[in-house]
Amino acid sequence: MRRWWIIPGLLITLLLTGGLSSPGKDHAPMTDVAIAHFKRVQPVFEQKVLLLQERIRQLNTGDLQTIQNAKEALADCRISYKQLAFFLEYFFPGQAYVFNSPAKYEIEEPFVEYEEPVGFQQIEALLYDTAVFRHKTALEAQAVVMAESASDLPSLLYNFSATDHQVKESIRQELIRVMTLYISGYDAPLLKTGIREAAAAMRAIDTLMVGDSLHYYMKQGIAFLDAGADFDSFDRLHFLTEYALPLQRLMGDTRLFSRSFLDRQAFPGSNNTDTQLGRILFAEKLLSGNGSRSCASCHQPSAFFTDGAIRNTVLDSDSLLPRHTPGLLYSCYQYSQFWDGRAHNVDDQVMAVLHSRQEMNAIDDSILARLQHKYRQPFSIPQVTGALAAYLRTLAPFSSPFDRYIEGDRRAMTPQQQKGFNVFMGKAQCGTCHFAPVFNGLIPPLYNRTEFEVLGTPANEDFRRPATDADRGRAAFFPIEFYEGAFKTPTARNTSVTAPYMHNGAFSSIDKVIDFYDKGGGAGLGMTVHNQTLSAVPLGLSEDEKKALIAFMEALTDKL
Repeated sequence: MRRWWIIPGLLITLLLTGGLSSPGKDHAPMTDVAIAHFKRVQPVFEQKVLLLQERIRQLNTGDLQTIQNAKEALADCRISYKQLAFFLEYFFPGQAYVFNSPAKYEIEEPFVEYEEPVGFQQIEALLYDTAVFRHKTALEAQAVVMAESASDLPSLLYNFSATDHQVKESIRQELIRVMTLYISGYDAPLLKTGIREAAAAMRAIDTLMVGDSLHYYMKQGIAFLDAGADFDSFDRLHFLTEYALPLQRLMGDTRLFSRSFLDRQAFPGSNNTDTQLGRILFAEKLLSGNGSRSCASCHQPSAFFTDGAIRNTVLDSDSLLPRHTPGLLYSCYQYSQFWDGRAHNVDDQVMAVLHSRQEMNAIDDSILARLQHKYRQPFSIPQVTGALAAYLRTLAPFSSPFDRYIEGDRRAMTPQQQKGFNVFMGKAQCGTCHFAPVFNGLIPPLYNRTEFEVLGTPANEDFRRPATDADRGRAAFFPIEFYEGAFKTPTARNTSVTAPYMHNGAFSSIDKVIDFYDKGGGAGLGMTVHNQTLSAVPLGLSEDEKKALIAFMEALTDKL
């Protein structure tokens, strides 16, 4: 649910120029306004951090009120920080990391540089731990770092310079965070202050807005956030459709859920565009060593490019493949392919499958000769893999009832499905792993990293007697302890029609998947998962909320 590992990737340019018009002669430059806002808010933020430090110092073993006081002080700090976030996250990401980084080690590949957990999220994790009083020394150390960092913020402005265009970009990125991270509770899942934090962020960027229409939607959005500050019951769908998405449009941006929001050509891979050849080769059995299997054999178009099996069979054998066959829809919107992310792009994935003895067992010279004989033209391996990859990049229809609803057809989703979206993006915390708009592990606002998670998924679906799964996940080829049992977060789109689920196919129904998350993953089931990234705290979903969640999953089913 939180981005604890960094996967380097190509920065996607999501944000367009235009909109957010540069100030005219009656307005100060946006950079000056941003700096003035920073100078005005920073002392308030610093005082709130000092109060948090004092509340942590006052933690008294057995006195539960002192814990509550510290939590309230932390909430105030987080909300105040979001008044500065648009500026720090864009211009000073290193400083932003100190305040708002994930509560676990982050690893930057390929250098395997570890980042110690630090900041408000780590403080939150410690304050909500059942052994909170034993963590007082660690909490005090965190508070010292926060206080010193907050007091040092004015020094960031020394010799600082920026353009109005850069300030606009910082605002655009912050609005994406509001829409995808803040209202989902991504960085405050236990405090559940995301709605109030979103309002604080909106107030901050409103100070830089120029134009009556922008101010109107911003003020209305802030008022809606203020009126619905209860995290679990907040109507996120209404906020997005009535305020946030219109704001994006007025600012000149491609809207979050538009099919053109993410540029699939910006993801790594070849520039091959021969999708017609790729479509033909996708169903071509001559690509397998024994001529019995094509890509479509396991990724069946009629089954939403899955096979419906727990695990498919090995080529030339009745034995089973080690993992469940993943779906291919929206796979182009990732920086890592396969469940363990061992391929960097779709082209590499195609090549690996073709050469896998268990899957296709293709011999290059042999399949090229077969293809030339059948199609009466020469082929090359890069041509074959590139064409297949080009076809895979077309498998992103964005044609579900949810997509139609977002585009303006308010009859496309039932009331229960609308409620399910709000549960998905709120109380169930699905949106903190399955990020909008693809609802996969592609992390906003730059969408230049793919997330991996350790869920503690068992090898069976008997939650009373869960069996340990032996699959090491990403650690099998990147052997570090933080990757033990780590797997890529796939898209939640089309999940209602692509059972079974998880990397091992262990869960037969979406109901089981939801129950698993509701119980807190493997650790919540009582399994020993020392590095689980999913919170082990039960979600406490009601039966109605689970039904609504399932209904929303159905609303993510594409029309193929």
